[in-house]
Formats: sequence, structure tokens, C-alpha cells
Amino acid sequence: MDLTDLARRLLEPIPANRTLGLRVLRAADASATVTAGPAPAFANVIGSLHSSGLIALLDAAGLAALIAAARDEAEFDGVVPLGFAADLRFLAPAKGKLVAGCTLAGPATELARGLFDGTTAKIRLSTTSEITDGSGTVVCTGEFRWSVRREPGTTRAPGEAGARRSSSAPG
Repeated sequence: MDLTDLARRLLEPIPANRTLGLRVLRAADASATVTAGPAPAFANVIGSLHSSGLIALLDAAGLAALIAAARDEAEFDGVVPLGFAADLRFLAPAKGKLVAGCTLAGPATELARGLFDGTTAKIRLSTTSEITDGSGTVVCTGEFRWSVRREPGTTRAPGEAGARRSSSAPG
């Protein structure tokens, strides 16, 4: 299912993401591509993207892939994802326009679908993303670990067609 519009509505308005110039290019079938930069406000001493910008990009790519694991927008209603740990590997200076990609592994997709279906109310999963620059050089890779829950009162019964609408934003 293509949930690019939902990922855009949830991720692009976040102030740090706006400052970074983050844009969701695609969020479908448990996979996502996001882009950002150049972002002068996030430059480090050598003019490349600061590590805080790189972690924001990895966070957004992972979260967009999680959103894209849902079968429709209603499945994501009331879902609250919170990152609790991250491991980054800096491989080259991150300059110019950057692209981050993430695809959920099969087990992570199954965990997410259990939450979306209402089988479970809380899960933990990991996302792994890669950031490349305009020339295709991998500048950073990272793993983001998430604790994801559904807000009380929005749990769907397995196979239920809809859920109470919620305006909660991921964070």
C-alpha cells in the first residue's frame, strides 16, 4: 500500500525536519525513501551535515518505512512510535542533497502488522537505513530501535475495518 501522503503529513511538518529540508519521496510496502539538504543550519565545521541532521534523516527514513508497513491509513491511527536507541556509522562527509532509504525486514514488518491489526498493543523493532549523497556514495548507515504502542482506546480488533481516528503525531 502506498502511504507516502500519510508519511509526508506526519513527518514533514516536524520543526527539525522542516529546518533540514526533509521530504518524503516514497513510503510504500514497508519501504521508504526520504531526502534532505543541503541544510546550512545543520552544517558542521567542515560544511557537511552535522550528526544531528544525519540522525534526523535516519529517524525519518525508519519511521516512514514503519508507516509504510500499514495496509491503510486507518491502521496507523493512534500508533505512537518512539525511538529509544540508535547506532550510526559515519563513512564519508555528508554534503549536498542526501537520500536515505529503509526497508523493514520481514520480522519487523510482521511485528508492526500485529500492532496494526490489534493483536498486540506494544512492540519493539529495529530499522536499518542507509544515506547516500548525490554521487551515490554511502555517507552514513544506521540502526534505529523503536518502542511502538497504540494509544488506549484505538486498539483494533483483529480484522476490524476501522479504528477511532486519532491525531497523534509520531515523535
